[in-house]
Amino acid sequence: MSGIDEDVRLRRNGSVDESLLFRGGDVEELHDLISKRFAPNRMKVLHDNRLDGLFRCTHEGPVGLYELGYGAEVDVRPGAPLDFYNVHIPLAGDGTVTVDGKPLRSALSIVGPGHEVSMRWNEESRNRILIIPREVVDEAVSARLGGPPDSALVFEPVFDDRTAPTRVWLGLVERFAEFAEAGLPALSPLALTHFEQLLVNGLLDIQPHALASAVTGISGTARASGAAVLRAVHRAREFCTEHAHEPIGTADMARAAGVAPRTLRDGFRRHLDTTPLAYLRTVRLGLAHRDLTAVAKGLARGNVTEVALRWGFTHLGRFTAGYRQAYGETPSQTLRRTDARSA
Repeated sequence: MSGIDEDVRLRRNGSVDESLLFRGGDVEELHDLISKRFAPNRMKVLHDNRLDGLFRCTHEGPVGLYELGYGAEVDVRPGAPLDFYNVHIPLAGDGTVTVDGKPLRSALSIVGPGHEVSMRWNEESRNRILIIPREVVDEAVSARLGGPPDSALVFEPVFDDRTAPTRVWLGLVERFAEFAEAGLPALSPLALTHFEQLLVNGLLDIQPHALASAVTGISGTARASGAAVLRAVHRAREFCTEHAHEPIGTADMARAAGVAPRTLRDGFRRHLDTTPLAYLRTVRLGLAHRDLTAVAKGLARGNVTEVALRWGFTHLGRFTAGYRQAYGETPSQTLRRTDARSA
């Protein structure tokens, strides 16, 4: 029998919660679902408690986002070495994550390849969980180093949420959950890819690991010359123009320009007084303006929301503000301009 019956299915915003994978007391079914979505594991309900589990998948992709609670005290142990990174963000209750035989001081943690892990959660515990495959992290590290890492990155397991960068990154996870729950990934694949890249690259920057100094520094044996940096900036600008319709980011621009991401960021600040991503947003604003003008001329169909999402702008307020600053009018005013039809 399925762990979800219609009379117990959770509802969100007055409609059926399609993200719900499991709700109920069937231990075997929940165990099987977790094994398939995450990794084979051994799950034991302690003290003869009755399971009251909740398992949701908010988003599947290069960064998977889940919510999991057991409604009972449980012991969970992966049955094989992890080939992905598992970020636990407690939403309620408490638990203990043990890594390499040592209990962590906080359940707010990241475990992955290179860690031997076990977990115990109390009956009130409910966690937001990010699942990031090893190959996704390896790709992000490779973009910074100019080649694949020699081995899997091993993170310091405990997050320090007393630091501002960590708090901001955790806030990004919360915004990503809202983004996914609103159904925006299907409407704006560009924004989705950028969001996933932002989370992975932000993790590399805020959480200690063995390669921290290498992946945040300038690669190579010497700092690039001023002329070389200027040429790299020109190549990056051309790359933006040609690939703005694709889910590119700073690492892609740097790779196309033949320099390290930090070198490219320094070059953009020095020569253009901006950042690579801000420049990319400017290019995409221009393309959005082109599309809105075409609609106003009757050469294309669409509205402000559709055009904004097409170019990766999911926050319409910020899109409108940036557009007004660039073009002296709002996107809606561009659509209403009568001179656009006669231009």
